[in-house]
Amino acid sequence: MAAQEAVDTVRDREIGVEQEHLDQVYRRLEEKIHEAEFLMNDAAQRGHVGTPGALAERDAQVFRAGIHLNRLNNEFEDFLFGRIDLLYGKDGEKGPDGAYTSVEPAEDALRADDSGTYAEIGETLHIGRIGVLDADYAPLVIDWRAPAAAPFYRSTPVDPGRVVRRRVIRSKGRKVLGVEDDLMRPELTATLDGHELAVIGDGALMAALGQARSHTMRDIVSSIQAEQDLVIRAPAASVTYVEGGPGTGKTAVALHRAAYLLYQDRRRYSGGILIVSPTPLLVSYTEGVLPSLGEEGQVAIRALGSLVDGAEADAYDEPAVARVKGSSRMLAVLRKAARGALETPAPKAVQAELGDEEDEGGTAAPQGTPTLLRVVAFNRRLELNADELKRIRHNVLGGTAPVNLLRPRARRLLLDALYTKSGAAGRHSDPQLAAELRSSFDEDVSTEDSFLSFLDAWWPELTPRRVLDAMADEKRLGRWARRVLNPGETRRLARSLRRPGLSVHDVALLDELATLLGTQARPRKKREYDPLDQLTGLEELMPVREETQRERAERLAAERVEYAHVIVDEAQDLTPMQWRMVGRRGRHATWTVVGDPAQSSWSDPDEAAAARDEALGTRPRRRFELTVNYRNPAEIAELAAKVLALAMPGKESPRAVRSTGVEPRFVALAEPGTAAMAAAVRAEAERLLGEVDGTVGVVVAMDRRKQAAGWLGGLGDRVVALGSLEAKGLEYDATVVVSPAEIADESPAGLRVLYVALTRSTQALTVIAGERDLPDADGVPDLLRD
Repeated sequence: MAAQEAVDTVRDREIGVEQEHLDQVYRRLEEKIHEAEFLMNDAAQRGHVGTPGALAERDAQVFRAGIHLNRLNNEFEDFLFGRIDLLYGKDGEKGPDGAYTSVEPAEDALRADDSGTYAEIGETLHIGRIGVLDADYAPLVIDWRAPAAAPFYRSTPVDPGRVVRRRVIRSKGRKVLGVEDDLMRPELTATLDGHELAVIGDGALMAALGQARSHTMRDIVSSIQAEQDLVIRAPAASVTYVEGGPGTGKTAVALHRAAYLLYQDRRRYSGGILIVSPTPLLVSYTEGVLPSLGEEGQVAIRALGSLVDGAEADAYDEPAVARVKGSSRMLAVLRKAARGALETPAPKAVQAELGDEEDEGGTAAPQGTPTLLRVVAFNRRLELNADELKRIRHNVLGGTAPVNLLRPRARRLLLDALYTKSGAAGRHSDPQLAAELRSSFDEDVSTEDSFLSFLDAWWPELTPRRVLDAMADEKRLGRWARRVLNPGETRRLARSLRRPGLSVHDVALLDELATLLGTQARPRKKREYDPLDQLTGLEELMPVREETQRERAERLAAERVEYAHVIVDEAQDLTPMQWRMVGRRGRHATWTVVGDPAQSSWSDPDEAAAARDEALGTRPRRRFELTVNYRNPAEIAELAAKVLALAMPGKESPRAVRSTGVEPRFVALAEPGTAAMAAAVRAEAERLLGEVDGTVGVVVAMDRRKQAAGWLGGLGDRVVALGSLEAKGLEYDATVVVSPAEIADESPAGLRVLYVALTRSTQALTVIAGERDLPDADGVPDLLRD
């Protein structure tokens, strides 16, 4: 079949071009590593001379070669991430990195005639983590920190400078996985080595628009460039809120803004930039557009399910459960759970006696929350019974301090109560003698293993996961959630917490619990052993080797909990609890918030807006709106607008600026059932794979994700099955939307989710209608008819 045959697409050819260059870079890197190893071996031989001067020279050379070798090895993986193609510059001067220094193009770089504007690419630069020169000192890779790399981050369509095309290169190890292009001059026809410059991704759409022969279309391109450039360069002293419908380039604008801010004021943003994406699929796309930049770990890209250290979740709760977990009502439940989890179910008595870890029956003390504390002090047996322990716990919990931070207070009140029972408080009228006696009592009692064991059982140090596990007990959760959740919500919540693994919504609960509990900070991870530490002579010059840039970046990324700038992508989908989680990471930050209310999958937008405003604080807001849809053809945009009119009456969709003449295709199942749906989905995916060179996305209701993946088995990696909530922010050359009614009925926000699913395609759309869709004779579902 044509869909399964290898197709020599423009994308494939361009990936091959970048792969060839990457292979050349790695060959050169291996040469440099061999050179560094030779220098180290040569330096070691100098030590045989035996003179003090030769030893000092050897040590210095070994040190320099070792540092160079270590840097090459640390930066050897995944470091090439960008490319810029530039016009000829005003002068022919080259900088120390081998690149031309001109910022503006030469006066004769562009030539025009009645049919358009033309130019030849004068210079191509690849951007990566370190600079690499070939044997003739020509640049193979420009260090991202070098002045020559600045246009990669600063160039915009309004102020392009010499840049014609900016390319993001996604690679893993030595393999190039993909490329994505942005055109800074879409109206220009540029050639490289005699061939027209190829453009991949959104840049190809802009090229098609920019090179249209009508003045109207060129005016539209100018408006796209102007409104996006205004956002990218907006001052960062407040909250920049960017709103725009499908296909308006919100995500790309936000990512380019991050790079622009980092380069404009690197000192200010050395505290890090956090980019929050709703799904792991969107994170993988984002990582390709904006690399971490290496040096200080400035840019952290996280999905909502991986925003909390140690948690990794990509599972989704059913809508009814998600509405409970995401609601701000969970705050009251979590506060009670954080304190109630101190006691385990079915408490059993634990008797702790100094010098004896067994109870009176001679058996080991049972596990559970103890209801009796027994110690021997001053030759007396002292006891605190269940009621006394309960009063002490109530007194300790009377404040609002985090539970784990109250443990010292609990310990002190236990000792106070035991000391009072001992009768020793009135033995001495002299304050000094009384203080010494009390100090001796506290030391004797509190250092015994039995007392410490009791304290660990009676007031354990809680973890967020332990509390979440306790909430899986429906009876206990019912006590904590009384008058907050109804019985049905409590039952569904407890059942969801009993399932293995975490859901995306659980991660926000863990983060809230970490604040309520006062979880101790994670200790710094020890640096792994490095053979360079043991090189002869290095001990005298540098007793402890400094961590490398990569090690420092990884450590900072792991330790950082607050950031200097926070970018929230698809912000309309964040629940109130997720806004609280994100807000903790930007308490002193500036913000860029990107969203579209019409695409919100959260059932109560007003509640989410209140949580968002609380997270953003009192910072002034600066709002922008992107109005032009250059992703979807008008034929697809018009169909999606019918759903938008149902989901949000009166809301206008962004203006689609191109037409392909290809109408959406409708397919109705010949008979009901999963087998018929599977056959129809596979047939449409195969057909579309034969019609488009790029990717095909099959969007189904969330509970059909695994089924759909099975339906598409063996069709290759150009086709992907995804749930309706996972489609947010992504785009495909062609899309198959399966059973709009199933997607619309998933949740109260189902119509808005369906609107998102219908706006993922850049070329072709097929809608497959099942029995629930009530298709007409042409296969058009009820929801999509006029």
